[in-house]
Amino acid sequence: MKVALDSFRVLLFDQRGTGRSTPATPQHILSIGSPEAQAEYMSHFRADSIVNDCEIVRDKIAGGKRLTLIGQSFGGFCMLRYLSAYPDAIERCLFTCGLAPVGKPVEEVYRATFKRMEKRNARFYRRYPDEIENVRDLVRILHTSPAKLPRGGTLTARRFLSLGLMLGSGAGLEKLHDLLELAKAPGAPAGELPELFLRGVDDAEAFSTNPIYWLLHESIYCDGPGSASAWAAERVQASLPAFDYTQRLDKGAEPILFTGEMVYKWMGEDYSALRPLAPAAELLANKADWPKLYDINNLGKSDAECGALMSYDDIYVEREFSEDTAAMLRSCRLWVSNEFQHSGLHDDGERVFEKIMAMSKGEVEFGIWSGVVG
Repeated sequence: MKVALDSFRVLLFDQRGTGRSTPATPQHILSIGSPEAQAEYMSHFRADSIVNDCEIVRDKIAGGKRLTLIGQSFGGFCMLRYLSAYPDAIERCLFTCGLAPVGKPVEEVYRATFKRMEKRNARFYRRYPDEIENVRDLVRILHTSPAKLPRGGTLTARRFLSLGLMLGSGAGLEKLHDLLELAKAPGAPAGELPELFLRGVDDAEAFSTNPIYWLLHESIYCDGPGSASAWAAERVQASLPAFDYTQRLDKGAEPILFTGEMVYKWMGEDYSALRPLAPAAELLANKADWPKLYDINNLGKSDAECGALMSYDDIYVEREFSEDTAAMLRSCRLWVSNEFQHSGLHDDGERVFEKIMAMSKGEVEFGIWSGVVG
């Protein structure tokens, strides 16, 4: 922010359903009415609607001037939509780990990110080898005796393994390890988990307070009619034996693998706050008439100058697909590095911002990658 304010008037935009933009809480969504009405309402919270909102802001607040945009993760997806729908509205785009996999079917996206998760699990267990059997013990307990969580909901083995979502940030391995250490707190009766650990799990997850992620995450990959997600991550995982924890419950077996940022139909059972929303979630998962998000012709025609940071082994946004998308843009200089994970902008914001800004202006030809791969 400090660096940006030296040169720009900064507009911070709370996207639909987030922050102060009428947050899409479970209570609010349920107040809409029937599951059909809820699904219809939530179908207008994707990047296309968000960009239309931004155009109103550009007109009323920015006086119609062309914008310089910075987008982290899904923010970058929104920027690609902006370039597709309003290519003349943007002067510059700065992507940080957010070049969407344009043209890739949702199943292909998840096959790639599950592969990334296999490698991230291996890295986690290399750093913390004692966690191999600790995780197995916890999964074995939860497989036979799911635990009730302090704020409601059920900690099943599958829900526990979804904590792998944490592994995508710069400090994610350490954070997950710290959380697992709480499972060793003394005082819990035999066969039960410490309350301190269960509270830590509750605090580590935000699906219950931010259901928009569960309801719409897979839809961000649905680019046009005929592209229902149909719980794609769940279907892809079922085809991958390495992610079947039931085959690795015996001591000494291969390590049990955590999953990543994927969402699943079963979350409507395990998360108490999501249970009333399960019918609407099912309707959205099977919705096959999503509008088109990206216009490849406009992406190639826009004269917006672009710079992009990509994490070499990002577990959320597949790097190889992002490189394909960058090639669709008329001008996009790439900084591919394993110095950062998906949280690069958060971890070293000033440096990342300045570098990508210079790249977009052509002041720095950074090359394709930096850091040591390994």
